[in-house]
Amino acid sequence: MGRSPVTTKKLASRARQRVRGTTDVPAAELDRHRAVVDAFLAASRGGDLDGLLAVLAPDVVRRADPQALPGGAATEVRGAREVARETVYFGRRSRSAETALVNGAVGVVVAPHGRLLYALTCTVEGDRIAAFEVIADPERLRGLEIAVLGGPVT
Repeated sequence: MGRSPVTTKKLASRARQRVRGTTDVPAAELDRHRAVVDAFLAASRGGDLDGLLAVLAPDVVRRADPQALPGGAATEVRGAREVARETVYFGRRSRSAETALVNGAVGVVVAPHGRLLYALTCTVEGDRIAAFEVIADPERLRGLEIAVLGGPVT
């Protein structure tokens, strides 16, 4: 590699941490965020409007790249009821969604057959999702740091 053994070991260690999904967020907070995002995914998959309303903040904001939406859909939606209705409508997409670390925070990736189509970055405040963004632009997707979350975060 043209680097000292110490430098090479440090680079390898950093790479392993990124693959494992290591983050600077405290474990307890990461667990809480994951529970909220997992509840969002479960409600999305089940078309559970009440479950979505329970996990979305009343003033939640959903932003999305135009590529993620059918023609004419708004790139920004505000309010729990509107975001929940939309999420139920697009719920079929959540069947291939998984919780992951997206840029070091708990988010969601949609990658059917291993092909990344969407990533959601989530802002969790308290025990609710306050905002999320659906990223579908291929250039933006390439710029994301995504790490798989295995079992429960410890």
